[in-house]
Parts: sequence; C-alpha cells; structure tokens
Amino acid sequence: MASPTCLAWSFGLCSAIGEAIRGVHETLSCMLPSDQMAPRSRTAGKLFKDLCRQRVISASIGPSRHCSSAATSAPKIPHSSKKGRRLLTGATIGLIIAGGAYVSTVDEATFCGWLFSATKLVNPFFALLDAEKAHTLAIAAASRGWVPREKRPDPLILGLDVWGRKFSNPVGLSAGFDKNAEAVEGLLGMGFGFVEVGSVTPVPQEGNTKPRIFRLRQEGAVINRCGFNSEGIVAVAKRLGAQHGKRKLETSSTSSPSNEEAKHGGKAGPGILGVNLGKNKSSEDAAADYVQGVHTLSQYADYLVINVSSPNTPGLRMLQGRKQLKDLVKRVQAARDEMQWGEEGPPPLLVKIAPDLSKEDLEDIAAVAVALRLDGLIISNTTISRPDPVDKNSVSSEAGGLSGKPLFELSNNILKEMYMLTRGKIPLIGCGGISSGEDAYKKIRAGATLVQLYTAFAYGGPALIPRIKAELAECLQRDGFKSIHEAVGADCRIDMQHFSQTRLSPTATRVEH
Repeated sequence: MASPTCLAWSFGLCSAIGEAIRGVHETLSCMLPSDQMAPRSRTAGKLFKDLCRQRVISASIGPSRHCSSAATSAPKIPHSSKKGRRLLTGATIGLIIAGGAYVSTVDEATFCGWLFSATKLVNPFFALLDAEKAHTLAIAAASRGWVPREKRPDPLILGLDVWGRKFSNPVGLSAGFDKNAEAVEGLLGMGFGFVEVGSVTPVPQEGNTKPRIFRLRQEGAVINRCGFNSEGIVAVAKRLGAQHGKRKLETSSTSSPSNEEAKHGGKAGPGILGVNLGKNKSSEDAAADYVQGVHTLSQYADYLVINVSSPNTPGLRMLQGRKQLKDLVKRVQAARDEMQWGEEGPPPLLVKIAPDLSKEDLEDIAAVAVALRLDGLIISNTTISRPDPVDKNSVSSEAGGLSGKPLFELSNNILKEMYMLTRGKIPLIGCGGISSGEDAYKKIRAGATLVQLYTAFAYGGPALIPRIKAELAECLQRDGFKSIHEAVGADCRIDMQHFSQTRLSPTATRVEH
C-alpha cells in the first residue's frame, strides 16, 4: 500500500492535470466552433484517460516500492521547492495534454503519416551502431511495439488473392530479418502485406562467427554470412503458437465481424505469415530437417518456404539440382499432406532459389516446379557475385551473400526467365534490390505476383513501407492497370508470344534444320 507521501504526490499530480485540462478546454472553446468542440473534446478525453491510466499504474507501482522501503516520515521539502515542482509538473502535463488536444484535431491519416516520417530521425542513430547490434535493437523495438502502426487502409488497387489468401498489398518482408519470429505482430502492424520469418533450423545453432554482417552504404547493399543462426523450431513454435492463439481469441471475441474482415489477414494477424525452413549445418539428412520443420511449424504458417539457396551453409545450394530438388520437394510435400488439415487446407509450399544459376539450372528447377505442382518460387536469395560498383569497394572481399541495390538487375533477369519457363503458371515472389515503388513495379512486370524487401528496409526504416506502396499504386494507375494481377508478367508476354510464333513459323523451322 502506498504511503501518505506517495498518495499526496499522486493527489497533487491529479490536481495539476485537472487544472491543465480546464485551461486547455477553455482555450479550445475560444479557438474552435462549438459544433467541432464536442467530438474533439471526447477524443482528447480518451487520450487523457489513457495517459492517466499509464501514469497512475506507474505511480502506484514505482513510487510505492520506493516509499515502502523508506522511513515512515519523509524529509521536509522547502515550500518554494514544492511550489516550483508543482508548477513544472503542471506545465509539463499541460503541454502533453495540449499537444494531445491538438493531435485530436488532426485526422488519423495525417497523424499516422507524421509518425512514419518521424522514424527517419532515428536512422542516423542506428547507422552509428554495429550492423548486427542495430539489427538486434530493431527487432527488440518491433517486438515491444515501439514502432509506428499503420492505421490507413491500403489502396484498393494493391489488394490481391494468392493461394486463396487475401493480401491487402503485395509488399512483404523477406526471411532473414525476423529469424526467430520475435516481432511478427509489430512488423505486420507497420503495413507489410506479409512477413516471412526464418530461416528456422530444427536444432538451435549459433551460425558463423562474428562479425558476419557488413554494410556498403554508398551502394545501398549488405554482405552477410550469418549461416542460419537460429534459436530452433521449438522456440519459434512457442512464439508462433502464442501469436496464433491470440489471433484466434481476437477473432472469436469480435462481436459481429463482416465477411470481408473474417477473410482478411492470416494466422498471425492482419497480414500473411510465411515460415522459411532451413537445415542445420551439421545435418547429414537435409530432407529430414525440412520435414521436421513442416511437422512443427506448418500449423502456424500461411505458407512455407524450403530454403535451398543460402550461400552461407556448405552444400546447401547443391539441393537445387534437378534430382536433388525433386526428391526433396516430394518428401516435404508428403510430410505436409499427411497432416490433418481443416477446410483451409495445407499451407502452400514454395522454394527459394539463388540468383547465381545457369540457364540449364533454371530449366531444371522450372521442370520440377511444374511437374510437382509446386505452389510458388521465391526469386531470389543473395548472390556470391560482386557486380559493379560493389567490386570497387574494399568490403566486397568479405565472404558471404550480397543483397541490396546491386542485386536488382541480376535477380530481375532470373525472375523474368523463370516466369517464361513456367509459362506464368506458378506464383513468383520477387526479392532482391527493391528500394522504391518503381522497383517493386518492375519486379511485378517481370513476373512477380508478390515482392519482398530487406536491405532497403534495414537502411530506410518504417517510413519506406508506405512510400513504396503509394509509389506502386501510382505506377499501376499511370500505365492503366486496374489490379496487381493485370500487371504481373506484362514485360514477358510480348517475348512469350514472339517465342511461340517463332517456334510455329515454317520459316523458323527451316532455319533450325
């Protein structure tokens, strides 16, 4: 129980708040018309109640502990000092409430935009930190909800259905950022259409030795050789299970959700959740690792990814060979399909491939994907090449996979080639070098149904998300597209038609002979 001194402090605080509110109310009454005053006062009142609730809780916990351990008689404070503190407290609270009252007069969309723009002020601080420490801090902030939450609806033109799932927009966060599913709710809340966690390995492993992440700021790139550092499927399953249970509870507690609301989002919240599966470095049976991941995590995933393309796990990319990939996908599909599923069915299964593949390799992967009816491909992972201008940077000599702007053209070429090889029959996720809405649009025109960010988000922070979505919507409208689906593969269709006509032409046949 709080001591008399603590109670007196709380009473004085409440009195100061009361005086501040009366002053703010009178000021607003003079400034605003009477018909606008009532609703805005209610909004400001709600803000004040939330503030008071937080302050009273902290006051009842923090000060009471301090006071209970102190002597029963508090030392006397000079009257002038107490008066000064009261004035300072009243002025501070008055400013807070006045600011809240002003904010209440601003529409929600504008205020939300301010919050996202304000995150740019924090970017220089993160730039001063070691790359991996900055990443850890960003995950901690997102996991605690210390990031802006998107309240504005996405442009309708960005909405689409893929695999029977409803995406509010096609812009997602790729695997590698939230490796252990620590910040799913916070990341989805920032406005991503989907978030992919992982790669998750069956057994916890530290990954490669540090330092293992290197910035190339001028090139807008990063080199990493993390090596599937993971807390393991058990830890990730606990987090995703808690998130899934929370989502179900929220859905069931909603009084009367509309059909549209019921369909929107996925198993983890307002957006779609993907789970990227990896293998342990010491494992001798890669397929068994992926099967274990499916059995443990698929119930929490809106889609699953088999990662066979990281350059930082020895021998992993060999699984992209035709026979190896076919055998692996068959085993993983069988493990998924043998599980019990409800009306929604099993989660779609995708494979993430590398950008450093020959035309023959791509043809083999396309053949396996079509033959086994794979649900999708992610194109692409990081590259072991060092394209210009990265090769001129001294950091380029570091081993590992390169991501960011220099990867854009390479991954786009692979994306376009795969779209043509699969004849547009398999949904593709374009990943690599996206830093603007125009970049995302180019990926979509090259054959991507969905796109993913990573490096640009690491540099640009939350403010990048609404900007890319707005720019993408403008690109679609500019070129006369009414939806994402209409634009998918637009740059490939002419080439595909030309290719088909060439094969059917008698003249072309004579030339071939």
